[in-house]
Amino acid sequence: MSTIPAPEAHWSIKIPALLFGSLAIIAIVGGNKAVVFCLLLALMATGMPISIALGLTVLTFLFTMTNVPIESVALKLFTGIEKFEIMAIPFFILAGNFLTHGGVARRMIDFATSMVGHFHGGLGLAGVLACALFAAVSGSSPATVVAIGSILLPAMIKQGFPRQFGAGVITTAGALGILIPPSIAMVMFSVATNTSVGALFMAGVVPGIMLAFLLGLTTWWRARKFGYPRMPKATAGERWAAFRRSVWGLMLIVVVLGGIYTGIFTPTEAAAIAAVYAFIIAVFVYRDLPLSRVPKVLLDSASMSAMLLYIITNAVLFSFVMTNEGIPQAMADWLLGMGLGPITFLLAVNILLLLAGNVMEPSSIILIMAPILFPVAIKLGIDPIHFGILITVNMEVGMCHPPVGLNLYVASGITKMGITELTIAVWPWLLTMLGFLLLVTYVPAISLWLPRAMGMM
Repeated sequence: MSTIPAPEAHWSIKIPALLFGSLAIIAIVGGNKAVVFCLLLALMATGMPISIALGLTVLTFLFTMTNVPIESVALKLFTGIEKFEIMAIPFFILAGNFLTHGGVARRMIDFATSMVGHFHGGLGLAGVLACALFAAVSGSSPATVVAIGSILLPAMIKQGFPRQFGAGVITTAGALGILIPPSIAMVMFSVATNTSVGALFMAGVVPGIMLAFLLGLTTWWRARKFGYPRMPKATAGERWAAFRRSVWGLMLIVVVLGGIYTGIFTPTEAAAIAAVYAFIIAVFVYRDLPLSRVPKVLLDSASMSAMLLYIITNAVLFSFVMTNEGIPQAMADWLLGMGLGPITFLLAVNILLLLAGNVMEPSSIILIMAPILFPVAIKLGIDPIHFGILITVNMEVGMCHPPVGLNLYVASGITKMGITELTIAVWPWLLTMLGFLLLVTYVPAISLWLPRAMGMM
């Protein structure tokens, strides 16, 4: 799993966006309430990490503009992060790291290639399928890009694919890591809104499969249009052999998702089981990860987990301040007072989240925006599970466009391509993702059919 931090947005984009955001917030909530947002945006404009900016904003506001007892803040901080669901995050990160270093990705690529390699752009299609399979065990988009891209991209270039084509496929297909369950982004949405993690995971299955198909279709169409290479069709014996080599990794999908959906264990327990299972198959079954490298995997996982948990901690405090000052209610009343219906509101949410993706990374967007937008969505009769999937798809798109598209920066490190060149390369697939975002936004059944059929709603 990559531990590359989210890059800071370019000043020419960040400062105008933040200034506009400050003015908009002052106009909406006014008075002292606007200070908390304006201070946060001002600190972000300095290039300060989101987590530290959140913490400084909260402390400054609490000590200078409120009479809230500091004891209640400490109590809220403790109770706010005392949630069983949060424990899923470090376990899924650890599982993803074991799988990335343990040869599981390579075997999944071999299996995917044997299944779809004979179509136009075979290796590209194999990349989409491998990303979808790895997404079902990792929960992280950067981890998916690193695990699949570092193996598949050199092979695509060697077979004659343009570097831009391979980079576009892997950068966007890697975003499936936060839509196809398990998903760290969905866990964060659950923490921010008290929504069922299990129902969110179930709701992500159909949209995840649909987006994987659409990205594969885009890959096939462009490969057919430009005459990119195809591979010889694998025999039934070759497919069976590839399946046997990858079956231990594929079984993790069955164990984790099957256990959650049948009620054998909770999503948090599934994350712990995934970490143990991934350790066993990486070290003792495939033997691609020597015991001497396990401490480094644990250290990398702890580093990434600490970063995310620190963001969550400060976001909990930020949410406490907003609730105490009545900011979500004020913004909800303002939006409802404008006469926005569900259709217009969802469009506005999409635009807001896509703009936020220009200056923030996904975990921060979810933890800051979800508590504000969620009450409005509920008042307008929008299903909370559908709203969670909509936000997750927005985060997917945000990870693939500049200037803070984390997948772009991870892919840049693998391909040695500049961000501008990568941005041009991903556009065909990015447009597909934007079209899919509109589809998910206005056809709730795509997200809600499966959890309703399974009796989870």
